[in-house]
Amino acid sequence: MASPLGTSRSSTDLEAVIDTPGTLTVTTIDSADWGVDLSGLLNLEHPKARAAGLKDRVESIAIYFHAIQHPVRGLFLVDSGVEHKLRDAQSDSAMAWLVRKVMHLERLKVNIDPSTYAAEHGQLVQGVFLTHLHLDHVSGLPDLGDEVPIYVGRGDAEDSHFMNIFVRSTINAELAGKGPLREFAFQPDASHRFNGVLDVFGDGQLWALSVPGHTPGSIAYLARTPSGPVLMTGDASHTAWGWTNNVEPGSFSVDKPKSAASLGQLRALCERHPKISVRLGHQSL
Repeated sequence: MASPLGTSRSSTDLEAVIDTPGTLTVTTIDSADWGVDLSGLLNLEHPKARAAGLKDRVESIAIYFHAIQHPVRGLFLVDSGVEHKLRDAQSDSAMAWLVRKVMHLERLKVNIDPSTYAAEHGQLVQGVFLTHLHLDHVSGLPDLGDEVPIYVGRGDAEDSHFMNIFVRSTINAELAGKGPLREFAFQPDASHRFNGVLDVFGDGQLWALSVPGHTPGSIAYLARTPSGPVLMTGDASHTAWGWTNNVEPGSFSVDKPKSAASLGQLRALCERHPKISVRLGHQSL
């Protein structure tokens, strides 16, 4: 279903206010620590990766969710971390057995799930903004109430990429009972810097940027806080090395050229506005 949130704007509208302090607070939480193949996180065929001598290996990453506090609307999450059963009762989790085996969840160390975080802060989650529909970004959803609305980018729910086909039943289990996904209606950016820009709440505080490539509907989010803008890239950039060297993700992405273009757009935004605090998909800068 169409999202009731999100007003189409241009990147010029965003950049006119981006450096003005806002009202949101953003806390980035390391929900779990994991290890995955570097070849999925980085395009190792990129000339910069070749020149650096990078080879495939198990790379340490974090699975994050971001807690956004709106002064009127309450607590929202960007991505969902992992559910508590992946720590306490893995065999009872929504993860299918085959996915648990192939995705090497024995490497996974769960730190905190989103419902525990919300309870510790005495709040209810009002909504979840997903950067994309990959398993490591939706795995915390079973711990949240079925009434919590979930927002996604256009095309992700229908993505037929091999990796999504492989885990589709598990993703469906994570989403079971959650009701229809709310799909953001991006329109072309009149300023031609992004594929689309939305003012999520209509008050200029949280912005959604269409950054396709990793998945068809991948989204980055930019929040205006009292201490400056915070950019949550999602998996438009997984790693610190990839961001610093402008090298797009590898085999985990459905379209590497689009992924490279989206990464370049985000990095250019940060070059124009150097006060932006960047929160990458799976590593810290």
